[in-house]
Amino acid sequence: MDSWRDCGLVRWVWQQLGCDPPNHSETRTVYVANRFPQHGHYVPQKFADNRIISSKYTVLNFVPKNLFEQFRRIANFYFLIIFLVQLMIDTPTSPVTSGLPLFFVITVTAIKQGYEDWLRHKADNEVNGAPVYVVRSGGLVKTRSKNIRVGDIVRVAKDETFPADLVLLSSDRVNGSCHVTTASLDGETNLKTHLAVPETAVLQSVANLDTLIAVIECQQPEADLYRFVGRITVRQHSEDIVRPLGPENLLLRGARLKNAKEIFGVAVYTGMEAKMALNYKSKSQKRSAVEKSMNTFLLVYLIILLFEAILSTILKYAWQAEEKWDEPWYNHKTEQERNSSKILKFISDFLAFLVLYNFIIPISLYVTVEMQKFLGSFFIGWDLDLYHEESNQRAQVNTSDLNEELGQVEYVFTDKTGTLTENEMQFRECSVNGIKYQEINGKLVPEGVTVDFPDGPTTSLSMEEELFFKAVSLCHTVQICHDQVDGSVDGFQCSNGISQQQEYYASSPDEKALVEASRRMGVAFSGTNGDIMEIRTLGKHESFKLLHVLEFDANRRRMSVIVQSPSGDKILFTKGAESSIFPNTKSGELERTRVHVDDFASKGLRTLCIAYRRFTAEEYLEIDRRLHEARTALQQREDRLADVFDLIERDLELLGATGVEDKLQEKVQETIECLRVAGIKVWVLTGDKHETAVSVSLACGHFHRTMNILELVQQKSDRDCAEQLRQLARRIQDDHIIQHGLVVDGASLSLALREHEKLFMEVCKSCSAVLCCRMAPLQKAKVVRLIKISPEKPITLAIGDGANDVSMIQEAHVGIGIMGKEGRQAVRNSDYAIARFKFLSKLLLVHGHYYYIRIATLVQYFFYKNVCFITPQFLYQFLCLFSQQTLYDSVYLTLYNICFTSLPVLVYSLFEQHVHPHVLQTKPALYRDISKNALLGFKPFLYWTFLGFGHAFVFFFGSYFLMGEDTSLLGNGQMFGNWTFGTLVFTVMVITVTMKMALETHFWTWLNHFVTWGSIAFYFIFSLFYGGIIWPFLHTQDMYFVFVQLLSSGSAWFAIIIVVITCLFLDVMKKVAYRHLYPTSTEKAQLTETGSGINCLDSMCCYTGGETACVPIRRLLERMIGRCNPARFSRCGTSLNSLCCQRFSYKLENDEPTALDE
Repeated sequence: MDSWRDCGLVRWVWQQLGCDPPNHSETRTVYVANRFPQHGHYVPQKFADNRIISSKYTVLNFVPKNLFEQFRRIANFYFLIIFLVQLMIDTPTSPVTSGLPLFFVITVTAIKQGYEDWLRHKADNEVNGAPVYVVRSGGLVKTRSKNIRVGDIVRVAKDETFPADLVLLSSDRVNGSCHVTTASLDGETNLKTHLAVPETAVLQSVANLDTLIAVIECQQPEADLYRFVGRITVRQHSEDIVRPLGPENLLLRGARLKNAKEIFGVAVYTGMEAKMALNYKSKSQKRSAVEKSMNTFLLVYLIILLFEAILSTILKYAWQAEEKWDEPWYNHKTEQERNSSKILKFISDFLAFLVLYNFIIPISLYVTVEMQKFLGSFFIGWDLDLYHEESNQRAQVNTSDLNEELGQVEYVFTDKTGTLTENEMQFRECSVNGIKYQEINGKLVPEGVTVDFPDGPTTSLSMEEELFFKAVSLCHTVQICHDQVDGSVDGFQCSNGISQQQEYYASSPDEKALVEASRRMGVAFSGTNGDIMEIRTLGKHESFKLLHVLEFDANRRRMSVIVQSPSGDKILFTKGAESSIFPNTKSGELERTRVHVDDFASKGLRTLCIAYRRFTAEEYLEIDRRLHEARTALQQREDRLADVFDLIERDLELLGATGVEDKLQEKVQETIECLRVAGIKVWVLTGDKHETAVSVSLACGHFHRTMNILELVQQKSDRDCAEQLRQLARRIQDDHIIQHGLVVDGASLSLALREHEKLFMEVCKSCSAVLCCRMAPLQKAKVVRLIKISPEKPITLAIGDGANDVSMIQEAHVGIGIMGKEGRQAVRNSDYAIARFKFLSKLLLVHGHYYYIRIATLVQYFFYKNVCFITPQFLYQFLCLFSQQTLYDSVYLTLYNICFTSLPVLVYSLFEQHVHPHVLQTKPALYRDISKNALLGFKPFLYWTFLGFGHAFVFFFGSYFLMGEDTSLLGNGQMFGNWTFGTLVFTVMVITVTMKMALETHFWTWLNHFVTWGSIAFYFIFSLFYGGIIWPFLHTQDMYFVFVQLLSSGSAWFAIIIVVITCLFLDVMKKVAYRHLYPTSTEKAQLTETGSGINCLDSMCCYTGGETACVPIRRLLERMIGRCNPARFSRCGTSLNSLCCQRFSYKLENDEPTALDE
């Protein structure tokens, strides 16, 4: 059996069936340079090749796979069934009427998806075909990236990207280090240091590497960019040397080499098993509320269709119960028809009626909605009001499927650091040995000292202060670089000494701020030289040997370094949150430092505590042994390291604490207030400590000074938590008049969600603002999900800037990433990305409002015009004894949705602005008018449906009564026939539904005029050509000269005008009555807009080039009465930019409000 399974094709099929998965164990063994053992039993593992495949289709599977995906849509599948029915049985309409629209929709979608996939193939081929150099047979061999195998030694030169996940073997530096930037992976632009193990670091040439005999054992591929567990066994002088491998040894595919001439690395993960490729995993598909409403409406219309078809079939047989109608003299049945099964005949008639009425389901709705979303999403990127000039960043749309969801948001969950704040840290205060200090003019000044200190360097520090700042300057992962003097390519190099132009690079803004502050205080970090960390203390040079780094993690909430001082002492320096440092402290000014930390937090400063510990020689040897064992373990490495770290970071001596300021972003308070007025609840979810978070919430307006702040913090048990929640609920009920704010910490939240979720939700919903502090990333997602799945099913939005916000961004209905300084993971995983929090107000209140209004009208209008279209067909059956005679010609049936009525609604859905953008922003309460899917609820749906039925009855019976009594309306006495009657109804219908769209339009551009009047003109011109010429490829031409005869009759023109006016007049009267008797806030704003000087020219805020018919007269009148301000007529170019968002110049008149109008 094993022999046939060695066949490649059979093995592949076997693996696809899940019988022979490619990876059998939890670890993989990689033989460096593919030098497999010559002796003993060795079973080679199978690894993926190095090809990257981001495409979805191949030439062979494109047609079947794409068709399968498209026919999973209920509307497409429905029309396929109808088309097949038309092919199989004798139906009243040609199969072309269903087949052609279906073919059009399927083809357009397939071309779009095929083109997008072709672009992906093209990009894949560029990546897979990139040239690389591999060490083989004692020399460098040039090959393509796709040919790299696991185990190959790859050479990468400066500024090149790594073609696979490589374990670093050596670099051009003696210590085997190199620097890389992972901007393409996580957006972090800081340089990261990677290291080779000492045994391979000395192998800096191809010849030396050719002698290397080594084996790497590591975990199987996983998507986590920051986790790698492995070990390398190097054979030297007949001895095996084992070294641990971690993330600092792994060079990720897609990262770029910096500050090193070249490196050599061995490929451990290739192709689709590389960490970058594993992170390609698509996000879960989010569906908007509008899409769900569409599917519900489709189901209702499907029921209507089935009802009409069943009713028509029953009435047909009821009518034919009389013998004279069952077999009239002009239509005798054949013998076969008399003897056929009545059940089969009933089913056949039912299917025939189903085909006759099938156009009540709008097949082109889906493709129109897709086009509207895709094209409409460009306006967000083009809006210059969402452009951040300092960072040169525009708003970014990652998915266009949720545009309208921006207009339905009820809850906003926001991160604090980097989202509400700038994430630009500035050192302000510190506490050293129980004494509070402030930084004044670059000097450390004790609290209460008012002596003027001149500018200049610090000349002296106490012993405690010196040790404190040494801890700050040594306990970090900061890199130091300065401008290059010799003119290297990069313009900078990593410094191993002291530089007057040095600059620190750090992954965390906090670390950079603290190291820079330490330098100003006289203790300057000067760089690293291998494992030596160099500092200058008041001008005196000192070298500390870095022995171990205990990396930061979210559970410990601290990081540490173990160094050897110049005197030979082994010292642990640690820094972290006070909740993780204080419990492990045995001495120091604990109580006074705790008071100072709380004081820093109350001022909105971010706090860190600093501590240290000295080890004896015996203690250090034990610690070193345990760390080595934990770091070389392949199984449960993280757990073992956590245990060792906990053992090391105890019995600490407290040195002090730091307070770093992170200032608020511009207009955060105004934005939060706008959202609150719009009826949107804002929750802040942060990892900061309680006092800091409350202080920032008060500063940014999330909490008001007059608000009653309730707290659910430091709960230790389920019973205490439940009792506290009940007390809070009673307080809210007793003081229901005032607003309440709630503060919850992470520990209490876990208890509340465990058994008291319902009570917790009641308390939260009764509060105007909620602040959750000390939150872990997964807790953020849980909170979002808690609100998301609550009985009211509100629409949620999550916004953040860091990797710790990704989980809540993906959980929320709409996820927004801030293009901040904590990488691009949030942006990459979001649906939309903006540069600043203040842009959220326009994104929701203007763009969200417009998108929802546009697509809601589009969906309702589509169903309306199809009801208008097919109801006369149903009514006509009463006049033709349910003989399944069609009222319209097959060409009209086919082109109604594709050509005659499609463009006006599409253009409307792209450019409509029912209210001026300035009004929407200054009156956020207008957002409430469209909340909770107001325009796609059951009431508006019934209105549009009954309106369609009403118009259809007027079309049909109006035409019938105006022409039914006297059919000889032509000058030559020739009578009108059924095709003329059907064409009259169709003409009235095309004009009416097009004019109905015109009545719904508030904002007219030249494009609206062109497609509205152009659609009507196109119908007339097409009908004249179609019916005025004998087309040789048509075997029957029932419409020959019908349209010409119809238009030559004055009575027909009279009927068209009367019927159209009757339909629209009733609709206009209804709109006028409701506007006067029951006006909405939006309609009041439209009236205010008209009276306050915001005219049709002003209403082009985002999309210039729009005008109405009143513009020339309006402009003349305004200039005559002196109301025209030149600033209000600022214009941009009239090229393509005339349809995109341009900067709008708007000047308030003296009588216009400047404050938010609720």
